[in-house]
Amino acid sequence: MSRLEALRLLAAQAQAGELVFATSIAAATRIREALDDPDIHVAAAARLVETEPLLAARCVALANSVAYQRSGPLVTGVGNAVGRLGLRTVGMLAQALIVRQLAGTPRDAAQQAVVARLWEHTAHVSSLARLIAQRVSHLDPETALFAGLVHDVGNFYLLSRVAEYPALGEHEQEPEEEDFQIAVNRAVAATLQLPQPVAEALEVVWTGYIAMPTVSLGDTVALAKALAPAESPFASAQGERRIAPLDMVIGEETLTRILQESKEELSSLTRALVF
Repeated sequence: MSRLEALRLLAAQAQAGELVFATSIAAATRIREALDDPDIHVAAAARLVETEPLLAARCVALANSVAYQRSGPLVTGVGNAVGRLGLRTVGMLAQALIVRQLAGTPRDAAQQAVVARLWEHTAHVSSLARLIAQRVSHLDPETALFAGLVHDVGNFYLLSRVAEYPALGEHEQEPEEEDFQIAVNRAVAATLQLPQPVAEALEVVWTGYIAMPTVSLGDTVALAKALAPAESPFASAQGERRIAPLDMVIGEETLTRILQESKEELSSLTRALVF
């Protein structure tokens, strides 16, 4: 079966609600659902987070990143980390863990490397989206960070199906595959119950085009994707480099200054997001 045939089949299954998720996402899903309770207390949230070691480690790392530390001592416990980040950001991290775990645990070393590369790209996109929202598009930075974390849901899901459909592991993709890819993206995003504004923004990212000036959430994440130094292994199919020259997007000097001034913050935040 060719990659196109596999994508067509999986897109049809996804649109019919027949998604197959790795069992590893169950714990993170329960935590995320619990964190959605508006009456949950910080202490209870911290105890929940402590049951998922990867999530606990990322909460502490993120709380100690330049973007969130600002002032005060380093935190060494989950409770303090949750208190500093706030329940909204912790819930966002739980959702990010779900996305990361969508790919499962590939047995093949080459596929493991692809998953790691895709998540590294995701971490860069998220950090840049948060910065661009703050400094350029003047949007809520936490929403932009979240949208960056979940923008590649479809590809993580497809990677989980490579064992059944080996052609999905081929990264030489054809333009006619794009519609099926987007269909998978939409179905996975719907199943994960992403907020409507985020889901709508991701449509911009998936089509690969950015409106100028960069003012919307979709344009913010799409620009972050284009700027990410770690490119997605699926870049050729999604066309994330199909944008105007960067000096026409914002103004080269302004963009250069923003990125240079925020270099430490971006690096610290990206490292904190790598599961």
